[in-house]
Amino acid sequence: MSTSASADASAPIEFQAVGGPLERALIWVFIVVPTIALLPAIVFAWGGWIGWHDVVVLIVFYVITTTGIGAGYHRCFTHGSFKSRRGLKIALAIAGSMALEGPVIRWVADHRKHHKFSDREGDPHSPWRYGTSAWAVTKGFVFAHAGWVLWGQDRADPKHYAPDLLHDRDLAAISRHFRWLAAISLLAPALIGGLWDRSWHGAATGFFWGTLVRVALMHHVTFSINSICHVSGKKPFTARDRSGNVWWLAILSQGESWHNLHHADPTCARHGVLKGQIDINAWLIKQFERFGWAYDVRWPDPARLEKKRAVVS
Repeated sequence: MSTSASADASAPIEFQAVGGPLERALIWVFIVVPTIALLPAIVFAWGGWIGWHDVVVLIVFYVITTTGIGAGYHRCFTHGSFKSRRGLKIALAIAGSMALEGPVIRWVADHRKHHKFSDREGDPHSPWRYGTSAWAVTKGFVFAHAGWVLWGQDRADPKHYAPDLLHDRDLAAISRHFRWLAAISLLAPALIGGLWDRSWHGAATGFFWGTLVRVALMHHVTFSINSICHVSGKKPFTARDRSGNVWWLAILSQGESWHNLHHADPTCARHGVLKGQIDINAWLIKQFERFGWAYDVRWPDPARLEKKRAVVS
């Protein structure tokens, strides 16, 4: 079945444009606590409080959740860069939910609103919202990076920005069960680490590296696309906003930081289209297509790209 085959137009789920008090509290916990863990992580790693089991658990969960956000939430569900069979659709939505960035329907609605008003009034997280002076951009950068999630009120209404997903039975169910998936994401690394090492120490290090450090890295890489990639970076393509390419984020973001092309051609399945631009999510989509799990993939059109090339004076 395709992403649209399981839709039920008669039963959309209900979503508030802005989450309630419990959801707000959980957002603060999911963002702030893992971030605090980053500083002792440096000390612990230097002191040897990390084993190869921990490294494997961290990398595996990081790749799964980064793929869920980049290939799933972003390229598939938000922009329709490819269509997915039902199994892949469900897997990507679950993987994205485990990144602890919110339910798939809310995430998609916010991102679609961002593209509609990118770097203009109405954009939920533009770093240019306060102006162009040094202080204004600094304040805007902080807001675009994480402030809009922690205390912002300009969130998108899913009924307006994601009505197609509200009518999809699978994605509606996964959105409703986000808290359970979040709990699995938080606890699974500890369980795996404990069983693998057969000790409570293994469970503790598995939770620290596979949950706290992994979530912090994942969040701040994603947030950097909203902040860093809209303040700096090269702009080889013409876009109607300030989006730029930031090469040193490419590997960690799995290709999402080739942000200039993405805003110039949002439905394109590959963001890193120029020579030497590594795009891991595009490579994964190619494998999905090869196995028949993805179809109608919108690969780059050379003629279309040439028209979007920025004029260099």
